[in-house]
Amino acid sequence: MYQPSAKAAQIIEAIEGFVRDQVRPLEQQAQLDWARPHPQAVLRQVWKLSSEQGLYTVMLPESMGGAGLNVADLCAVKEATVLTGSMLASHVLGELSGPPRVGHLFKVASPYQVETFLKPVCRAEKAVCFALTEAEAGSDATAITTQARRDGDHYVLSGSKRYISGATYADLAVLLAVTGPGKGAQGISAFFVDLNAPGVRIDSDYSVMSGGGAHGDIVLDQVRVPAANLIGEEGQGFKLAMGRITLNRLLHCPTLLGMAGLALNLSIEHARSRKQFGQPIAMFQAVNHMIADMATELHAARSMVYATAQVNDAGGDIRTQAPMCKLFVSEAAFRIADKAVQVHGGAGLMQGHPVEWIFRATRMMRILTGTSEIQRNTIAKGVLMPA
Repeated sequence: MYQPSAKAAQIIEAIEGFVRDQVRPLEQQAQLDWARPHPQAVLRQVWKLSSEQGLYTVMLPESMGGAGLNVADLCAVKEATVLTGSMLASHVLGELSGPPRVGHLFKVASPYQVETFLKPVCRAEKAVCFALTEAEAGSDATAITTQARRDGDHYVLSGSKRYISGATYADLAVLLAVTGPGKGAQGISAFFVDLNAPGVRIDSDYSVMSGGGAHGDIVLDQVRVPAANLIGEEGQGFKLAMGRITLNRLLHCPTLLGMAGLALNLSIEHARSRKQFGQPIAMFQAVNHMIADMATELHAARSMVYATAQVNDAGGDIRTQAPMCKLFVSEAAFRIADKAVQVHGGAGLMQGHPVEWIFRATRMMRILTGTSEIQRNTIAKGVLMPA
């Protein structure tokens, strides 16, 4: 099994200490639980504290103030962060609104954009979201209809983005819109959009399965965006968005490994401590077989992810293996979470219990960031028609 480098191990140790000494007390002080949205003020405090500890940017290259880790080490750091069991784990590394969202844009952003948008995000001064999905454009991302019309030194944007993660607390969005109607992917451009600008509205009157407060719709009504906010060249937005899709599919997996590992750890603890008929339920074969299956699936999933990460780090092609990981790990994590609920019995059904939340969150991941069906399409193409 993969062992993280000395640098990654040191970062993991620092994250565990940060969660123990600062994040958990903050969770207790704010009386957070797994069932309710977390106040934006608390999230911003975590971002700031993480930045002060030098943890917020660790996933970036060294040239951008990060740790310069290889992909296998990135996976290890992400998995370990979720395994801390913190409700705010995803915010420690800025996964939903921070540096990992914009790191790849440093190569194409203008000096103005780096200073105005990217560096403030990396300093935890601003939060960012990625806005592509629309009501009629999910798996078929090229079907977006949000328009960006050039008007002098500005673009005028109109349309609506749906189910955008982090939109409710973001200050700005990396938003894709059509600048060349009829050109398909070649007609899509990317912009930095100030979400406090006139004509922008965030609708967040719904909750997804993993809970409320973290997703919203972005509605744009004749929003004037400076031409200087165009990212790269006009018509290159879709290419920018899809350029890291293979790696991103792989990098979603360690979060799922962390969720599944946490569900397993909680189940082991519960099985050892919960007594029925005069003995711990871990002594019953029906229970210990479920835990055995959970541990086996987690081992298989971890082996798959870290083997693929090491192939990538060695310069190999993972265009087929990355979607294999996303497919297998997301479905295995859900099966593990399902068994965790079963092991916990009635307690696992209660909102506010971590395994109940993990069950809902892992179910979402079979749809988010590319459905299992889309992953199968990509895998089949790679197997049947290799490049």
